[in-house]
Amino acid sequence: MIASISNATVLDLTGTEATLVPDQQLVIEDVRIRSVGGAQQLHDRELINIDAGGRVVMPGLIDGHVHVTAYKADLGALADVPASYRALRAAELMRGMLDRGFTTVRDVGGADFGLAQAVVEGRIPGPRLIFGGRALSQSGGHGDGRLPGRDHHDDCCESLSTIADSVDEVLRAARNELRRGAQHIKIMLGGGVASPTDQISDLQYSPEEIRAAVLAATNAGKYVAGHAYTTAAVRQGLENGVRSIEHGNLMDESVFGLFAERDAYYVPTLVAYHAMGEAGTSVGLTADNVRKNAQVVECGMATLEAADRAGLKIVFGTDLLGELQSQQNREFEIRKDVQSAESIIRSATTVAAELMGMAGEVGVLVPGAVADLLIIDGNPLDDVSVLADPSRNLRAVIANGRIHRCDL
Repeated sequence: MIASISNATVLDLTGTEATLVPDQQLVIEDVRIRSVGGAQQLHDRELINIDAGGRVVMPGLIDGHVHVTAYKADLGALADVPASYRALRAAELMRGMLDRGFTTVRDVGGADFGLAQAVVEGRIPGPRLIFGGRALSQSGGHGDGRLPGRDHHDDCCESLSTIADSVDEVLRAARNELRRGAQHIKIMLGGGVASPTDQISDLQYSPEEIRAAVLAATNAGKYVAGHAYTTAAVRQGLENGVRSIEHGNLMDESVFGLFAERDAYYVPTLVAYHAMGEAGTSVGLTADNVRKNAQVVECGMATLEAADRAGLKIVFGTDLLGELQSQQNREFEIRKDVQSAESIIRSATTVAAELMGMAGEVGVLVPGAVADLLIIDGNPLDDVSVLADPSRNLRAVIANGRIHRCDL
């Protein structure tokens, strides 16, 4: 396919400061951007012409923390659902993400090679899926969905996580996820909101077990993402080789230097706590889940503000579960109170691409990059909240060179 997008105002993120470049034409050939520049005459008989009408054309969005198989917030119940049904529900959720402008997502627990390959082959509409397979959890950790009265597990909570205790088990589990195609390894470094038996303050996995996961990932050219809220959990993860910290709501500035020292990334997911706090038990959360959510929601904004001020590499993430996933774009609205518009946009484009090892491939509009782009109403550099309302402001989505939707 050859497509031309004319009369475009291109959001250029290649320099030190983001700029809007008017009167541009983008030419797409197959899955890549062939050219970006002034108007040119094209004579291909099968050329598709799109007139942007002066609107902003920007890179497709990247969400650095999703769970595409979590079609319900009651994570423990997912283990009892047939894999075929989970896959169908995941396809629905992924289409919704693409409809909202997310052309790449990083799944940190649940997705697998089959879902990713289905998108690559065009069998289901969805964002490019960078997946980590099942997350690794210790017994009684954030990925262990067993209630206190249950002892037996068959690869507990298979849809999102697997249980691994001891260095040998962690090595085996990490290697198995890598064998299944995982592009990173996710481990639980501390307690979480949606798990039934741990507390937010819990420190999970030993340094030796964390290093085992990092060793397996590093040997395969991959990295480890770590779920952590507290300063202690974040520090233990970073000191032992974890590359990205997910959530981090309760960490303090004493660990910020470790991010730069270890070239690590911070992936806050604020919208998840706002959405869960508002929905409460109506979406399957227990009273204890709601209590733990209240512990982390208040600190999230202050931590993000401090991290941004300190220059941490911040990635856009959402971590929404079940029907709450429709609130994905709300993260833009939440963050604007403590981050600049450009910082938020970069977190969902260039910085996220760096974390995923795709810098220059996605997150930018340059010749040779993958043709992932959006046409929007409004100027996101002036008001990033235009990205928070895709039903009103998103006019076209092109992903991997395919026109997913166009309302022009």
